[in-house]
Amino acid sequence: MQNLIPPYGGELPLLMVDAYRAQAIRTAARDYPSIDLDWRQVCDLELLLTGALAPLTGYLGRADLQQVLARLTLADGRFWPWPLTLTVGAKQAERIESGQIVALRDAEGFMPALLHVEEVWPAEPEHEAQLAAQSGLPLHTPLSRAGQYHLAGRVEGVSLPPRHDFLTLRLTPAEARAQFARRGWRRVLAVMPTQTMHRPHYEFYLRAAVEREANLFIHVAGGADPVHDPWHFVRLRACQAILPRFPATTTLLAVSPLLAGMAGARAALLKAIVARNYGCTHLVVGGEAVAHGQQRRGADALGLTAQQRASIEQAVGVELVPFPRLLYVEDQDSYLTEAEVPPGARTLSMTEQELRRRLMLDLRVPEWYTYPEVVAELKKAYPPRSRQGFTVFFTGLSGAGKSTLARALAVKLMELGGRRVTLLDGDIVRRHLSSELGFSREHRDINIRRIGFVAAEITKNGGVAICAPIAPYRATRRDVRAMIEPWGGFIEVHVATPIEVCEARDRKGLYAKARAGLIPEFTGVSDPYELPEAPELAIDTSQCSVEEAVQQIVLKLEHEGYLR
Repeated sequence: MQNLIPPYGGELPLLMVDAYRAQAIRTAARDYPSIDLDWRQVCDLELLLTGALAPLTGYLGRADLQQVLARLTLADGRFWPWPLTLTVGAKQAERIESGQIVALRDAEGFMPALLHVEEVWPAEPEHEAQLAAQSGLPLHTPLSRAGQYHLAGRVEGVSLPPRHDFLTLRLTPAEARAQFARRGWRRVLAVMPTQTMHRPHYEFYLRAAVEREANLFIHVAGGADPVHDPWHFVRLRACQAILPRFPATTTLLAVSPLLAGMAGARAALLKAIVARNYGCTHLVVGGEAVAHGQQRRGADALGLTAQQRASIEQAVGVELVPFPRLLYVEDQDSYLTEAEVPPGARTLSMTEQELRRRLMLDLRVPEWYTYPEVVAELKKAYPPRSRQGFTVFFTGLSGAGKSTLARALAVKLMELGGRRVTLLDGDIVRRHLSSELGFSREHRDINIRRIGFVAAEITKNGGVAICAPIAPYRATRRDVRAMIEPWGGFIEVHVATPIEVCEARDRKGLYAKARAGLIPEFTGVSDPYELPEAPELAIDTSQCSVEEAVQQIVLKLEHEGYLR
């Protein structure tokens, strides 16, 4: 392996203990305080333990963190772009102090490592954001929240966090380097896909490797929680499907603990360090589709001048290869950069939104954009809308008619057949799912989020969820939409019946009690109802019959493709 580029910092740190030490740690850890890591923190820890973040041996201290944020260097002057910290809430921080040993555990209680705490200090979200902005490379997401604390210190690895998917493809830096050495590789071009690879990716990656006389290391971001990320398996299976098109002797596919959602210039520069630690000499930067438009993010998105980029390449020892905007040139049946396109040539391109639309409507996806084997994998994630699950989410004041419409819609969809329908009416949920909750703002919010979680699970599995809570707060409704839309459809129906009509219908006298001050925080009287921002439908039940209202919803579902 001596002919491979050395790791960043000279060598991979040995953070994993031997079997004897691991057994001693497991015994002693029963008396140590524990920190339960979230999924992102588990992925950070896995990167640390495998040596992918060499030369780091633990979480950054205060001085290092400030330097990284403001100047993209560690306190000793070495280039480092990523603010790797372990952030905890105030309650956990109260029982942890410098000099302690803390067990780091995942959500199931498994302990991958110990943390030898060296520093504990309160997070300063605003100051951290200001320091990062000073550097010219602001944070893509906040590093912390008010009231949290940062912990710093060396980690001691007991066992890598458990993974159950694509195990043969999950290589540590040492394992990848061993494979490179066995194959005789020296120059290695890394690509780190966070989205599905299509034909333009295939053509550019292959061309970039050939031009640099380098081998190709396709290192797919696979750190996501596979249970909760709807695209995790599709992304990785699509990469496996396209792999046979690459030359077998000069291409290697592996899965990394990096999160697909890592974005921004600092993340791209961290990936350059990770690439070097895996033994790569080049890294393709960009290639992800922008959410709205055809432009693909390349090295220009890093916000670096040519001089800054050259300085970083020299510091890290990895050449950054920008992914340009590519256009399909019909006459040449190939992808060219904009500068290479001949004058007057007919060009074609496609956005991710258009690809998704075609998949959902079961339309043909042209082979000039992606390959049939990739489309076959994508169709598993994007079935036609007529086979997708969906949620109809009624919201409105008490007495607006939500429960009546929800029940009538459930019956109508059952009559149509072909779908499993679940009714999550507000009163039903209160009785069976949230019986211990009261009606404070906090408890109402918890109740709506529970409804959203159940609806998301139903939608994920191809069913229909019909929800009819009051759901008075916009932010909560937005969060419920965000839970459900990755898995299927979300149709928000604002039952916009005037409050005077709702009050006149009130058989229980709730409005009268609220106006008399007997019911605190009553929606529409002593607590606000925040009108929906952009509901798919708005229905005033004082202006139409139940049958007319249900027919409007059914027609909307047919128009959106969820019913045939």
